[in-house]
Amino acid sequence: MIDINLFPEIETDRLILRQVTKNDAESILEYLSDKDVMKHYGLEPFKSTDDALDEISWYQSIFEKKTGIRWGITLKGQGRVIGSCGFLNIVSQHYRSEVGFELSKEYWGKGIASEAFEAVIKYGFEQLNLQRIQALIEPPNIPSQKLVERKGFIKEGLLRNYEFTCVKFDDLLMYALLKQDFEKCND
Repeated sequence: MIDINLFPEIETDRLILRQVTKNDAESILEYLSDKDVMKHYGLEPFKSTDDALDEISWYQSIFEKKTGIRWGITLKGQGRVIGSCGFLNIVSQHYRSEVGFELSKEYWGKGIASEAFEAVIKYGFEQLNLQRIQALIEPPNIPSQKLVERKGFIKEGLLRNYEFTCVKFDDLLMYALLKQDFEKCND
């Protein structure tokens, strides 16, 4: 499903979605140390460059294992990573994956997360040949719910106590978009 020899770059009107490298550790630390950005991320806010380097290593490992792909979100002509978006828990035999995203707070409300998310979803259906893309979102995370709903995702239900993160159990809403629904909306 994923060719591990070549990390794909995605270009949109305003963005370049690219591979995250160790050189991006400082910019990743900057937004992943923000408690507001991390509020629904499932991890404590990052405290050091080592935390950011661990995150980058995780991005690399899911790509190498073909279980995911995470793009760094950059503004065209700037290069600095301001967020990330991508797939995790790809299950090739079932043609499905989860999708996730986060963005530096200074870029909230500008349509950047929406633009990156849309490009990644399109890549998933058209290049990875996914049939189902699902998003797991904490119930209090209304902005993310609104974003995925605008992109055609359907709320399928509540997964109670689905994750244990930050010393508590979190419920997660299951949203999903099927390939045929995506194609219908993009004809």
